[in-house]
Amino acid sequence: MKKISSDTVRADFNDLLAVVHYTRAAHELGLWKSERILIERFFPDLSVPLLEAGCGAGRVTLGLWELGYRQLTGFDFAEELVDQAQSLAIERQAAGPAGIRFLHADATALDKCPQISDLPFGGALFMFNGLMQIPGRERRRTALCELHRVCRPGAPLLFTTHDRDSTPTERALWRLEALRWERGEQDPKLVEFGDRYFEEAGTGRTFMHLPDRAEILADLAATGWSHEFDAMRTEITKEPRAVLDFSDECRFWVARKI
Repeated sequence: MKKISSDTVRADFNDLLAVVHYTRAAHELGLWKSERILIERFFPDLSVPLLEAGCGAGRVTLGLWELGYRQLTGFDFAEELVDQAQSLAIERQAAGPAGIRFLHADATALDKCPQISDLPFGGALFMFNGLMQIPGRERRRTALCELHRVCRPGAPLLFTTHDRDSTPTERALWRLEALRWERGEQDPKLVEFGDRYFEEAGTGRTFMHLPDRAEILADLAATGWSHEFDAMRTEITKEPRAVLDFSDECRFWVARKI
């Protein structure tokens, strides 16, 4: 059976169900309380150019615009989501020469997008577990290296992951999954231990890698980022019901370019 690849993930995000799901969130949900708290804490200068990787339909990028950030670039490798982000920016009068730039690009190959490579960014974001939707640890490290390359020294990086060690239930489930991998009984489409590929009504198919904390710390150290902060979302604030219905618990990470 063919392994999950970036082409698989791109097709899933370009699927109509996923486009509608993320577009609705961009129009109706906006920034989570936890996102806003950390953005205002670690990105205090509204004038610096910021890059949002995996911007989807523009939920976070438009949220940054509404907070007063004005040098914003968002990119995604799913063309349909980029189109939705551009439409929302026009609707909210955040488009045009002085508005948000939304680009079609791959986080693992930013050198192929001159509009990104030619500008040193003062900070980067990769929200809603976007980094973890890249199949393969080496490719995720490549994305971290690419973001490191296009950012200024000292620039912060804010991103989220799931955490397979976050609760006793999660740990028990992953112990069972580890046994499946030892016996070779795991889903043959998966690339590595920690991967999940699932389907939800109204959302479509989703690939996700669930790391543990040690894995992310090692990946940051290997790609030139200094770990500065991490915490589970529930440790940061209590989110409203709409956010909880949209998303599961996650771990927030802040690193800084060495």
